Amino acid sequence: MKKREIIGKLMKQEKVSPIENNKLPRTFVVNIPSPLASYFTRFSQISKPNTILLITKEPVSFERILRATRNINKENKMDINGAKCEITIGKRKYSGIRLKSVKEYSDIPKIQELYINEGLEMARNVRIKHDTDSMIRVNKFYNLKKKTDGIYQSLNDKNYYYFVIPKDLDWDKFREVTFDIKNNVSVSGFDIAKGIFYEKDGITEIVRITKPKITLKMVKEIQKKYLDRLK
Repeated sequence: MKKREIIGKLMKQEKVSPIENNKLPRTFVVNIPSPLASYFTRFSQISKPNTILLITKEPVSFERILRATRNINKENKMDINGAKCEITIGKRKYSGIRLKSVKEYSDIPKIQELYINEGLEMARNVRIKHDTDSMIRVNKFYNLKKKTDGIYQSLNDKNYYYFVIPKDLDWDKFREVTFDIKNNVSVSGFDIAKGIFYEKDGITEIVRITKPKITLKMVKEIQKKYLDRLK
C-alpha cells in the first residue's frame, strides 16, 4: 500500500494532569495519558510517559520547534518528537511543545533545559487539578500507510487509524455526532479525535481513531457511520 508523510493538525478534548515533581522548578508541564491505557494506569507516573506538554512563555512557531528538536536530538543522541501545541483549560489558552518518545518522567527537566538552551523560554507554573478537562490542538507530521480509499494507518503505531470525512464540523457538532455513533456501533472502547491534512489542493478533513488491537474492519464500520451522518 502507498505510504505518505504529511503535515496536519489534530484537535482533541482530553482530561490532563499536572507534572508536579519531574520538571524544572516553577515551570508548567502537563501530562496527557495514553488513550490506549487502562482506566487504572492513565494518570500513573509509574508508567512511561505518553505525551508531555512543555508550556512556553510565548507561542513558538512550528518551524522553530522542529529546528530546536532536530538540534537537541543530533547533539544529545536523543530521539524525541517535538511539535507545536495549544491547550485550552477553562477560558485560558496556553502554547507549548508537544513531546512524544520521552523515555522516563525523570528526563523532563533535562529536556526542558535543552530547549531553553535553544532559546525557548518556559512558562511559569499554573496550578491545575488532576483529571482537568482541556482542549488540545497539535500541529504534527503524519507518517501513514494507505489501507483503502480514505483510510490510513499510522506507520508509527498500528493501533492508530485515520479516515477522511466530507466536511468540517465545529467541535460541538463533532462531539454530538461522535457521541451518537458510539452508542450505535458494535465497536466499543475506541478513542476519537478530529483533524486535518494539509494537501497541495487544500485541506482534507479527517477523524483519528484508536483502540487496542483495532482492525481495519472496525475502522470501516465506524467510518461508514460518520459518512452516513455527514451526507
